[in-house]
Amino acid sequence: MPDPSTYRPATGTIPDAPGVYKFRDPGRRVIYVGKAKSLRSRLNSYFADVSALHPRTRQMVTTAGSVEWTVVGTEVEALQLEYNWIKEFDPRFNVRYRDDKTYPVLAVTLNEEYPRLHVYRGPRRKGVRYFGPYAHAWAIRETLDLLLRVFPARTCSAGVFKRHGQIGRPCLLGYIDKCSAPCVGRVSAEEHRGIVEDFCDFLAGKTDHLVRRLEREMAEASDELLFERAARLRDDAGALRRAMEKQAVVLGDGTDADVVAFAHDDLEAAVQVFHVRGGRVRGQRGWVVDRLEEGGEEGAGNPVTALVDQFLSQFYGDQAAMDDGSAGEGAESSPVPREVLVPELPDDAASIQDWLSGLRGARVALRVPQRGDKRALMETVERNAKEAFTQHKLRRAGDLTARSAALQELQDHLGLDSAPLRIECVDISHIQGSDVVASLVVFEDGLARKSEYRRFAIREAATEGDVAAIAEVTRRRFARHAGESAEQADPRPGIDPETGKPKRFAYPPNLYVVDGALPQAEAAAAVLSELGITDVAVVGLAKRLEEVWLPGDPDPAILPRTSEALYLLQRVRDEAHRFAITYHRQKRSKRLTASALDDVPGLGQTRKSVLIKHFGSLKRLRAASVEEIESVPGIGPGTARAVHTALAGGTQDTTAAGGQERQQ
Repeated sequence: MPDPSTYRPATGTIPDAPGVYKFRDPGRRVIYVGKAKSLRSRLNSYFADVSALHPRTRQMVTTAGSVEWTVVGTEVEALQLEYNWIKEFDPRFNVRYRDDKTYPVLAVTLNEEYPRLHVYRGPRRKGVRYFGPYAHAWAIRETLDLLLRVFPARTCSAGVFKRHGQIGRPCLLGYIDKCSAPCVGRVSAEEHRGIVEDFCDFLAGKTDHLVRRLEREMAEASDELLFERAARLRDDAGALRRAMEKQAVVLGDGTDADVVAFAHDDLEAAVQVFHVRGGRVRGQRGWVVDRLEEGGEEGAGNPVTALVDQFLSQFYGDQAAMDDGSAGEGAESSPVPREVLVPELPDDAASIQDWLSGLRGARVALRVPQRGDKRALMETVERNAKEAFTQHKLRRAGDLTARSAALQELQDHLGLDSAPLRIECVDISHIQGSDVVASLVVFEDGLARKSEYRRFAIREAATEGDVAAIAEVTRRRFARHAGESAEQADPRPGIDPETGKPKRFAYPPNLYVVDGALPQAEAAAAVLSELGITDVAVVGLAKRLEEVWLPGDPDPAILPRTSEALYLLQRVRDEAHRFAITYHRQKRSKRLTASALDDVPGLGQTRKSVLIKHFGSLKRLRAASVEEIESVPGIGPGTARAVHTALAGGTQDTTAAGGQERQQ
């Protein structure tokens, strides 16, 4: 574990100016990005008394191997640069406010001749007006279903709109009066756009005059004895009132604001955001994130100010990145609202407010509500944050504790210098030496990181057994990392010199697990020794008794059956087995399909593909009669009989060997 004193900048070398700094680990990977009004004050605080730091901050500075900084002219520039670097490098110790889903919005395509209303997820587009975000797509569809009887605008795709225009008949919505059917000319483009603009006015909060207009038209129709029209207008007004009831007014002055609140303990924090548009709550979001307190005096007295600072810069930076800058009606369509209400103002509130104003293209107010409706709404959001945090702790307490205990137990049982935060596991899969493949899965902090998974088709060692296959996979996985470190003597190993980003798989794991006993573990260890890699621990996990084998040790280590460490190793091994089996079955299926039809005279690759596509699988093709095969376009009677004979004389059950699939 690096000692912070070994890379502490020399006294007087850090400038007393605003800027952005990066902590890098010994492999030159960026692990934390921060900003400061005074780089000297902030960075010195990280090295003054490491034992007094927040636990996660202490872990960060003891994981880092170097620190560097960039001086900027203003605090706003520092804020922008910090956001860009966090987005580029994805540092592991930075708090990231990422949703586990994409929140939908209601999009109105005002840039089309006949605007369309539809559910949308993704980046903002020019000329489209957006309402939301909503918590669920069904909430948008429910709102549309209520309002389409009053505002019968087009909701169909371009293809459906064009097709019904060609056939001269509207779709079902046109027949039940939930669409004005502009596709067949029931209304002109101008009339349809008027309907859509009324719809937008209603969602924007201009509701009272629309209801009054319907009531006035209803009275006029009744006076003229047009009772059917009056009844229809009465029902329309009722539908508008029901839609208004579903979005109760929380701010009577029609305010556009985001209300942000936090609940936290020493290690984690929950954040809740209510999106208020036109005085009504249009959406709600929430996250639970790890806390990392920055050094220095800024934010040290009140942890909420640091959370507010981090949240505002990352959340609205990401929102603005989704917007092309011209999506609709200028500032009114911006994802940044007119007001952002927070529980505490950050120390650089003025800079953040200027930055948010630049993103919106108009003035943004950042403030703490003190009284009235806004204060009452803030208290509601705070209660939601506390409730979400309580539920999170109830759900995650066992899992989080178990993962931490597992990593600590692995360190103790295996005699490692530190807990194995990154674990990689390799597994070999084949059937009696055919279609030999391997998988490599990655777990970080006890959780699977599927984006890092790799699979290998074994080449040289395909006929030499599992031990040789383990050696080949290990050599291929570590060869590039070892070669770059030894040959290039790059001062920034693992970093692409052109892009400055980490290269793929440039960093070794803390623990390398192979499925097998002592021979497999020693084969992997021998390859690492040959490549000059000495900082990776290797173990083998034998399936029969779940024994943990260490290279060079004649006796296995037996972990207690109730051990969280053993459970973690089993999960890693089982995931590698699953991934290897999936790849093996894919390869075997392709090989069997091709080989079963290879001997049929006159049957080329094209007609093989046609047959498999027609029947769906080789099993169904084998069960088909000659007449059924002959019915496939391009297959004559002679070829059909030849295919049927070839498959009937071959292996009847290619899945019987599946029971022999094993994991070595």
